[in-house]
Amino acid sequence: MRSFKADLHIHSVLSPCGDLEMSPSNIVSKAKELGIECLGIADHNCTLNAKLTQRLGKENGIFVLMGAEVTTKEEAHCLCFFEKEEELDAFQTYLDEKLPKIELDEERFGYQLVVNEREEILEMKQYLLISALDADLDEVYNMVHSLNGLFIPAHINKGANSLTSQLGFVPPDIKADGLEISAHITKQAYLKKNAYLKKFQFIQSSDAHYIHLIGETFCYIVAENELTFSEFRLAIAGKEGRYIQTIE
Repeated sequence: MRSFKADLHIHSVLSPCGDLEMSPSNIVSKAKELGIECLGIADHNCTLNAKLTQRLGKENGIFVLMGAEVTTKEEAHCLCFFEKEEELDAFQTYLDEKLPKIELDEERFGYQLVVNEREEILEMKQYLLISALDADLDEVYNMVHSLNGLFIPAHINKGANSLTSQLGFVPPDIKADGLEISAHITKQAYLKKNAYLKKFQFIQSSDAHYIHLIGETFCYIVAENELTFSEFRLAIAGKEGRYIQTIE
């Protein structure tokens, strides 16, 4: 077993709140500079920069989880990751169906760009990606699992767009493969007040929207010598000696 430094919640230029420096090329370059060995690409309600980031990551010795940060009907954010491109494509079709057709106001919210490795614009998404989907937590979880994906409610300790802010607490029977906390608390401190959630593995991520914030917060994936989606699946489940180690 070995530990892999991981930042599993990164936004690219596809997210309207993502800085224009956050191209897949720049994200991978910054991660390599920081010694990050695993990234999670999680743009708001869209996956279209994930494949390129994974390919660039592979070329630079970085394992990239492909997915999206979904906003459920409850307006709770959840990370959804997939192993195979065809599963990611099927989830993108689902997102397109469930996203409200609200025209993007670029002056107010920013750009939503699909780009290539040379940072050339391939597509500008028309509809506002930070809207809540027409699908609740259970429906999104079930859809993710039907595609063999992983479902991780995001920044559950935060006062906005989290299970806690939207529901008042994290339900003890929440359907989830793991939970995410933000930079502003330790797992130990969080579990002191929420011991009923100790059955879950926790990731801790930067939620970076700007280049200089990548790796500001991170965790370690303890897995076999080569990190794969299967190894991450075991780690987030805490099985077969694999687990997630947060920074205390």
